[in-house]
Formats: sequence, C-alpha cells, structure tokens
Amino acid sequence: MLKNIKPSMPDPIMSLMEAYQQDAHPNKVNLGIGLYYDHQGNIPLMQAVHIAEQRLLEQQRPHAYPPIEGSALFANQIQTLLFGEPIPRIATIQSIGGSGALKLGADFIYHYLSRREIWLPDPTWANHQAIFEGAGLQVNSYPYFDDLSGQLRFEAMLDTLSSLPEGSVVLLHPCCHNPTGTDLDPSQWRTLIHRLQQRRLLPFFDIAYQGFGDGLEEDCFALREILKTDLGFLVSNSFSKNMALYGQRVGGLSVCCDSVESAGRVKGALKTLVRRSYSCPPTHGSQVVETLLSDPQLHQLWESELTSMRQRIKQMRITLAAGLEQGGSTLDYARISHQKGMFSYTGLNEQQVNQLRQQYSIYLVSPGRMCLPGLNLQNVDYVAQAILDVTCPK
Repeated sequence: MLKNIKPSMPDPIMSLMEAYQQDAHPNKVNLGIGLYYDHQGNIPLMQAVHIAEQRLLEQQRPHAYPPIEGSALFANQIQTLLFGEPIPRIATIQSIGGSGALKLGADFIYHYLSRREIWLPDPTWANHQAIFEGAGLQVNSYPYFDDLSGQLRFEAMLDTLSSLPEGSVVLLHPCCHNPTGTDLDPSQWRTLIHRLQQRRLLPFFDIAYQGFGDGLEEDCFALREILKTDLGFLVSNSFSKNMALYGQRVGGLSVCCDSVESAGRVKGALKTLVRRSYSCPPTHGSQVVETLLSDPQLHQLWESELTSMRQRIKQMRITLAAGLEQGGSTLDYARISHQKGMFSYTGLNEQQVNQLRQQYSIYLVSPGRMCLPGLNLQNVDYVAQAILDVTCPK
C-alpha cells in the first residue's frame, strides 16, 4: 500500500527557508518565513519570558497531564488580552499554537455546526486553505486586496459578503493582515460588522500578530466591536509571535456564544474534538504565559519589549521605503511604510522575486510578500539597492 503514495507538494514557505539555509552567499537575507528577528538577525528570547521560565524551573513542578481544555487561568488570560476581561459566555480552550486553533475551529464548524464551506480573503496566509480543506470544508474567497494598486478592495469585499447565504463562515484578520499588511480602519470595521450582523454570517477571526500593529489593545478593535452585537463568532490566537514562543506552540480557540449555558456545551464539544485528536495540550509554554501575565511587573516588561519590537519593524519599513524613494524606484514604496505588522505585499512580481533570490540571495515569498523583521541596519541598504536593480529600467 505504501508504494502507491504519491509525492507530496512541498510547503512553499518552508521550502524557501530550506533554500535560504543552504545558500552560502555571505550577504544572504531571509525575508520569507514569518519570524521576528532582532537588530542582529536573531530570534530573541524575550527577557520577560526568560524570567518566567526561570521561576518555573525553580518551582520544580511535575509534568502531569493538564485538563483536556488546558488551564482555566490561561483561558481567562487569553480572554482578558482579546476582550478586555473574562467573559462567561465565551468558551476558550488552549490549542497547539494558532494553527492548531484554526484546525480545531474548522473541525468544530464541520462536525458540530454542519457547515461545509468557508470564505477566505484573497489573498490570505497560504496555510489557511490547507487547514480548512483538510478539515473537509470547501474553500471559497472574497475580494480583499488589489496588488496592482496596493489598495484594500473594501466595497467589493462588502458586495461579496452581502451575497452569501445566512450562516456562511467568513475568515477575517483583526490586525496585521497576512500577507498584505493592509488592515481595515475602525470605520470600515464598524461597517463590515454591521453587514455581518445583517446577513447573519459567522466570523472566524485569526489574530496571530496581536501587538505588532498599533498595540495590544488597539489591535483588538474588531473583536471588541463585534462583542457589542448578538453575533456568535470564533477567534484563534497565538503567542508564537508576540512572546516569541514559536517552538512551544501556544495558542487558544475562543467561541462567543449567546449564553453561559451555550458556552458550556460548546466547550464540551471542543473537548471531545481535542480528546479524540491529541488528548490534551502541552504545559510548558502555557505555564510560561501564565507566569508572565500573572505578574504585573513581568506583564509590563513584556509590553515594553513588544513595543520595541513593533517600533523596530516600523523603522525598517520607513528606512526601506526611504531608500527606494531616494533611488528613484518605480515600485510603490509608499505602501511598504503604510502597511502594518510583520508583512508587506511589496508589489514585486514573481520574476523580480526570483531575480532577488538568484542574483542577490534575498528570499521573499512569491508574489512579493516581505517579512520586515528580517531587515536590520546591516542589510537594509543592500536590500534596497537590490530591489532598485531588479525594478528600475536599465
């Protein structure tokens, strides 16, 4: 039987990472995979996280099984970060990273809500389609971003969502849209949420980059707004980026219900899905989060570190855009400085992306998604000059 298995298509982002690691060019630059790097090009161990880990080690806790749904304290902390306070009618459980939350939410939609389709923004994170298709859902798309103009396709987005049947599931990025870095403003969010309520659609928010846009509170604007309505919704969140806990796979899935009783039943359904999949979540990463968020001083230190990370990304945006402007680039460099979060849809086409990789060992995800934290003061001028070389007429 095993001989009949056909070769799998490699993941484009992970394959890009492998190619970068094998590249011997002394000036190679990784602007592909979604990781935060510090000004020296390293993945940071945040000081607040390090202190929290040291405290855990000193306690010498045994490695017992956690509850199926994870820690109740961890769930309350997630709700406080996302919604401002714990809310009894929201069922929150720990997941294996943000990706695990998406998969768990997809299984819940398929098995308990009897939905067979989901609508994703065009474009969106490449793995969204694989996760939802893998759960048995048919993946459709709605207009979101025009790469040629660099503008949000807001009216087209509203028109498409207005045509969907009641109960349709719609994936939304509350902040730091991946891959475009282009978000709705507060007025547009209010309009969109009103339309979702009118059409009785089911939003599924994926907030993987909280704190990298405008701030921890500001990045949750859409979640706080929709909480004012009578709509049910789902939220997947992750601590991979904002605490740099990539390998610990720490995230959560929240489902907003119409009552405390309904939330209890939903949590029971989610626990059933977990039990028959991976049984219970890992504990170390969530305990780090719990320790950090429970201590006011560590919490403040973490917020300060996260602010510095966010500001460094913004500075790299401005520096790169300024270099392109000074070099007379024909690329729409203004969009790079205006977009938010870790990513930018630069407007570079596939041929130019290939040229950057082959001639300069600069790695971007096709068609032109750049991970800004890969830039630093040592390489930003090199990247700007390379982009000028592949975009400006000779």
